[in-house]
Amino acid sequence: MSADLVFPSRLCRAGIRFNPVLRLLMLQLNDLSFRRGPNLLLEAASLTIYPGQKVGLVGANGCGKSSLFALLRGELHADAGAFTIPTGWEVAHVAQHTPDTDRPAIEFVLDGDRELRQIETALVAADDACDGLRHGELLGRFESIGGYDAASRAACLLHGLGFAPGDEQRPVNSYSGGWRMRLALARTLMCRSDLLLLDEPTNHLDLDAVIWLEGWLKIYPGTLVLISHDRDFLDAVGTHILHLEHRHLTLYVGNYSAFERQRAERLAQQQSAYVRQQREIVHMHSFVERFRAKASKARQAQSRVKALERMELIAPAHIDSPFRFGFEPAENLPRPLLRLDRAVAGYGEKPILNGVGFSLEPGDRIGLLGRNGAGKSTLIKVLAGTLPLLSGQCERAQDLRVGYFAQHQLDQLDRDGTPLSHLRLLDPKATEQVLRNYLGGFGFVGDRALDPIAPLSGGEKARLVLALIIRQRPNLLLLDEPTNHLDLEMRHALSEALQEFDGALVLVSHDRHLLRVTSDTLLLVDGGAVRPFDGDLDDYPAWLAGRDLTAKTSDDTGGRDGGERKQQRREAAQIRKTLQPLRNREKQLEQQLAALNARRLAIEQALAAADLYEPEGKPRLMALLGQQRQVSADLETTEDAWLEVSESIEQFLVGDGRHSTSA
Repeated sequence: MSADLVFPSRLCRAGIRFNPVLRLLMLQLNDLSFRRGPNLLLEAASLTIYPGQKVGLVGANGCGKSSLFALLRGELHADAGAFTIPTGWEVAHVAQHTPDTDRPAIEFVLDGDRELRQIETALVAADDACDGLRHGELLGRFESIGGYDAASRAACLLHGLGFAPGDEQRPVNSYSGGWRMRLALARTLMCRSDLLLLDEPTNHLDLDAVIWLEGWLKIYPGTLVLISHDRDFLDAVGTHILHLEHRHLTLYVGNYSAFERQRAERLAQQQSAYVRQQREIVHMHSFVERFRAKASKARQAQSRVKALERMELIAPAHIDSPFRFGFEPAENLPRPLLRLDRAVAGYGEKPILNGVGFSLEPGDRIGLLGRNGAGKSTLIKVLAGTLPLLSGQCERAQDLRVGYFAQHQLDQLDRDGTPLSHLRLLDPKATEQVLRNYLGGFGFVGDRALDPIAPLSGGEKARLVLALIIRQRPNLLLLDEPTNHLDLEMRHALSEALQEFDGALVLVSHDRHLLRVTSDTLLLVDGGAVRPFDGDLDDYPAWLAGRDLTAKTSDDTGGRDGGERKQQRREAAQIRKTLQPLRNREKQLEQQLAALNARRLAIEQALAAADLYEPEGKPRLMALLGQQRQVSADLETTEDAWLEVSESIEQFLVGDGRHSTSA
C-alpha cells in the first residue's frame, strides 16, 4: 500500500484508535555517522521517516544495512550526530536465534504480544489477591487489545507462513532451522508494533508464504523498514526506497521499480557514464529482440517479453554493478537433453511424484510452481541425478552436463580452501590471472580471491558456487532457490547472464522477478503431478486462493462425487477470474495514492518555507493551502476506494483463514 502516513481507516480496521498526533511523530537521523570497527559505514546522514511509511532499505552486501538496523534497535550507537525515535513506540524485529524449547509453537508466537502476556499475568495476580476492581480493569484492556481472538490471529499467522493445521501444537524444538525462522517471523508479526524491522524475511519462505506475507504487510498499519533483495516484494510493499551507497543514504519516493527509474535518470545525466550506458542498453535490447522473435503466444512467454523490456529500460541503473559474468556456449547440445517417462519419485517407500513425463530440449526455460512440500525440489533432485526413481524411466543424453545449484552445496565447500583454489581444481590448465579475472566478475576482486571460505557470508558462498557451476559450461542448469542471500545487483547480473545461456533451465525460486525474466514456461507441481500452469506468474496467487477454497470445501463435505468436485473447480476458476480485475484496480489505486502522497509531501515541505508567512508571501501561501485541501480530499476519496477494493479481495483471501487483518 503506497502511503506516507497511517490511514485512519486502516487503523480502525486493525483495532487501533487513530490519533492525529501521530502525524507529528517521526523517526529521524540528523547528521549521523557511525562505524563498525575501523570501517565507516555511514557519514553525516540525515533522514526522516514518517508513521505509516513502508521503506525498503537496499544496498550492496556489506555496505552496512544490518548495522543500520542494529542502530534502529538501539544495539549500536552513533559516533556523531543524533538518532531519535518517538517515545513509546513499540519496535518489533525478528530474533536471530529461536530458543530450544518444548513449548507449543502457538504459545511461542503469542509471546510476541508482550502486553497480552503482561495482562494475562496480572489477571492471575488479581485473582489470587481477590481484587475484583483490578480484575475488571484488566479484562477491559484485554478486550481492547483483541485478547479474546489472539490465539486465532496467531494460528492465522502460522497458517499463512506455511504451517499445516495441527502444527501449532507441536513443540518449537521439533522444527528444523528454516521452520524455526518462520516461527520467529510469526512471533514478530504477532507484536502490535509501531515500527517493524524485517531483515530478509523471505529468505526461508517459499513462494506461497512470500505472497501471503506480502499481503499481510500491505495492510500493516505501522511503520515498516525492510531489507530485501526481492524486487517484486519491494515493488508490492514499499512506498519508499532507502538506498545506502558509499556511506550515504538517499530516500526515493515510490517502490523499487520507481527507484531504478529515478536512479537510471540520475546516472544518465553523468556524462562520464554515457558510453557504458549505451552499451548496456544495446546489450539488453538484443536480448529483448532475440526473444521476441521466437516467443510463443503463451501468457508466460509474453510476460517474459514485458519483463525483458523493463530490464532494457532500467539497464543504466546498473552500470556501476561490481558483477560481470556470462555463460560460454555449451560444448554439446544434444536433443533431447533428458526425458522422464512415467517417473515415480519420493523417499523410502513414500512417493511424492507420480507418473511424471516430459522432456527437456536446449533453449527450454522452465519455472516450477507449487506449494511447499509439493515436490519441486524432489523433481530437481531427480533431474540432477541425486535422487533415484522409485519406478519409471529417466533417459539422459550421452553428452549431458548438469549444473545444479542447491542450498546444501554452500556447506560442501572446502572451509580451508579459497575461491581461487576451488576454481583451480575445476580448470587446472588455466593461468592464475585468467582465473582471477573470472572470479573478479563475481565480486572476488584482488586478494578477495585468496580469502578463506570459512568466514565468507552466505551471499559470498552462493556467488562462488554459481561461479563454479558456470565455469563447467553445463547444458542443463538446475537452480533451486539460487537467490537466497544474493543482493539485488547480483540478482540482476544473474538474470542478465541467464539470457545468454543456450542450454535448458529449470528454476525454483521465490524471486518472482527472476522467474519472470528467465522462464517462458511454468510447470505446476501439485498433487503428485507435474503439468503446465494455465496462466502467467500474476495468476498464481489467485490459483492459490482458489485451490485453498476448493480444498476447504472438500474437507467440509468429507468428499463428494466427481460432479461436485468439477463444480468446485469451476467455482475456483470463477474466483480467479473475479479476482484479477480487483487486483488491477487495487494496483491502479495504489499508484494514485503514491502520487497523491508525494504531492502532499511536496506541499508540506513548501509550506515550511519561512518567507511564506511574510506579507508578500500571502498569495502563494493561500494557493498552497488550497492545493493542500484538494490533495487531502482526493486522498480521502482514493483511500476509501482502495479500502473497498481491498475488502472485496479479502473476502476471497481471508475467508479461508490465510490472512490476518489485524497487526
